[in-house]
Amino acid sequence: MTAKLIRNAYEAALTMTAVLLCWGIALWLEGAAGLHTDVLVLAVALTLTLSSTQRTADTRRRLTALVLLPVTAGASIFLGRLIAAHYALGAAVYTAGMALAIWIRRYGPAATKAGTLLALPLVALLVVPGPALPAKAQSGLVTWGWSALVGALACGGVWLVQGLGDRFGPWRAEPDPGQPPRRSRLHPRPSTRMALQMAAGIAAAFVVGRLFFDDHWPWVVLTAYVAASGNRGRTDVLRKGVERLAGATVGTLLATGVAAIGVTGDTSVALMFAVLAVALWLRPLNYAYWAAGMTCALSLLLGWFGQDALHLLPTRLEGVAVGAVLSVVSAWWLLPVPRARRRQPVPGTTSPVS
Repeated sequence: MTAKLIRNAYEAALTMTAVLLCWGIALWLEGAAGLHTDVLVLAVALTLTLSSTQRTADTRRRLTALVLLPVTAGASIFLGRLIAAHYALGAAVYTAGMALAIWIRRYGPAATKAGTLLALPLVALLVVPGPALPAKAQSGLVTWGWSALVGALACGGVWLVQGLGDRFGPWRAEPDPGQPPRRSRLHPRPSTRMALQMAAGIAAAFVVGRLFFDDHWPWVVLTAYVAASGNRGRTDVLRKGVERLAGATVGTLLATGVAAIGVTGDTSVALMFAVLAVALWLRPLNYAYWAAGMTCALSLLLGWFGQDALHLLPTRLEGVAVGAVLSVVSAWWLLPVPRARRRQPVPGTTSPVS
């Protein structure tokens, strides 16, 4: 266990180094180009998301990421605007995009990796607080061109830090040997079943989120995605839903304590990065640690953007609970996937919020 914790700390340090590097460059871009501060959030979200997917990537996969990630990051900005202007249409496009990222797994490992890259900016779109920001903070949000540049920046920052870590660090990346492909006898195929489950869970989350959570619908949708991603069967989805809810509860308590102390400004940013580092370190032990850290960090982020984070914490917890229930219901009752049939995780399982 001690050796595992030390190795986890090393991997977390590499990720946070890449995050801080990209955040620093994005901070310079913000000042030089007069951008809005959400460009910083996008840089952090994409770097966190990309780090684990690129840890053992070969040159071909990295070149694919360099093409797909900036394109999908730019496209996600248009999708965010579409959701803000035409919620139902935007929600339908978002749901179809997430389902597509899973469905294309049927075409082999290369398609699976491409699906992962397609899902990353869509997940980041839920993390970057667009519609949920105060009205005065919504003007001048990052444009598609700058988003594409940030996507390329995330790729470069992750590769640089991980390459230096492999060259000079105590450990190198350990490629996942994986398992040989095996044709399933299930009809529809597992990829189709999981895509339909994801689509049903996310679509329901969009509806319930808008009806009961107003502009805070991303919390419901994000949890519905997280609980369903990497679906290894009914029990797996239920376990992840419970772990996310338990972690969010602990994170809520932590955020309440931080808010009571009155941490603001640059101090809250430093504390947010510290919380993310600890959550990354403990994440391999249990997902609940990551859920707790993300909940606390997002609370600090919203407070930095001017929201009353303490007042919104109960609402966030309710959104997490509702999203988890929707995902579990979808996985249990809509074309469930037997555990024995599962071979590989669903695209997007290595995202920072999943």
